[in-house]
Amino acid sequence: MIKINENYLKLKSSYLFVEIAKRVSAYQRENPDNRIIKLGIGDVTEPLPKACIAAFHSAVEELGKDETFKGYGPEQGYPFLRQAIAENDFASRGAPVSAEEIFVSDGSKCDTGNFQELFSQDITLAVSDPVYPVYLDTNIMAGRTDKVLLLPSIRENGFVPSPPKETADLVYLCFPNNPTGATASKAELEEWVDYAKRNRALLLFDAAYESFIRDKEIPHSIYEIPGAEEVAVEFRSFSKTAGFTGTRCAYTVVPKKVMAYDSKGQGYPLWDLWNRRQSTKFNGVSYPVQKAAAAIYTPEGKGEVKALSDYYLGNAEIIRKTFLEIGFEVTGGDNSPYIWIATGKDSWDFFDYLLQKAEVVCTPGSGFGKSGEGYVRISAFNKREKVQEALERIRKIL
Repeated sequence: MIKINENYLKLKSSYLFVEIAKRVSAYQRENPDNRIIKLGIGDVTEPLPKACIAAFHSAVEELGKDETFKGYGPEQGYPFLRQAIAENDFASRGAPVSAEEIFVSDGSKCDTGNFQELFSQDITLAVSDPVYPVYLDTNIMAGRTDKVLLLPSIRENGFVPSPPKETADLVYLCFPNNPTGATASKAELEEWVDYAKRNRALLLFDAAYESFIRDKEIPHSIYEIPGAEEVAVEFRSFSKTAGFTGTRCAYTVVPKKVMAYDSKGQGYPLWDLWNRRQSTKFNGVSYPVQKAAAAIYTPEGKGEVKALSDYYLGNAEIIRKTFLEIGFEVTGGDNSPYIWIATGKDSWDFFDYLLQKAEVVCTPGSGFGKSGEGYVRISAFNKREKVQEALERIRKIL
């Protein structure tokens, strides 16, 4: 008899965004002539940068010639991309990251979900509440349900949790935050680095939205904090940065100094473990995709990518301003593409109200955790004209 992993039965019946899709589909079936505007899921709408498209074409041409054909590439990623990442994303900010410490992948969602495979089942987790569902769900799938510290990210702490009094072994941090749009200061991140050092804990730092930071005082990388290279792994993505949601490319930084420990307290370089995992389970990102990603770091690519994030931040500013004018309490939308709105109502009820009365899709905050109840997340990822139309509809009903 084939048996299931019963940890899957401990999950909610459906993933948050699957439930949203079901409700939207049901409404569309009942109202086939009505036009819905989606400001829920964080998918991009603008085309790929021209520099990336040109690099794609060039790489495909290479694969069509005997002298430049490529087969399997290095699991860790091609050196030309890893070097460009190290120089532009880290060295330029004084962050001590080498090309050898970078692992190119097909998405930060995959990496943040897979990284927990390296650790014992009996570790204690710390995750913010509300939280990006992947962090918690993948640990539940692995059987870690008994030792979870939920760190309330609420109005009173500016949606940035402080280190707990309890000892956690693995800590998930995400800034700019998904879903709240909150950002963490250097001093706040220093607290977490100090906490990790004291407890020999590991920080998993999701910086997928760092390209939207405009405040010069806000760190883009955890490695801007001295000592973080000893206790932190960082995840980055090109999905929102350069419109790669359908193209799939990201990377994870695993510094050589980061250690994890066996039951006897013997330390092992985490780089070795992740490298072993990736070389066993992953064959790398395709050559054309990596060439397109490297084009992001050319002078032309940098300008085009900046224009993309500016465009979505323009949407976010309009959304933020509109809800503030209506009288709602709002977080995010300035250094983040997400706007976190206090509704004063049940999250799913507000979701249904916007869907049925304004035909606008948001994301209910309770889907991100208990502390998300009473909030919704609005995404800035859409065409400007659709964002403006959606807000006109919302003004009429609110």
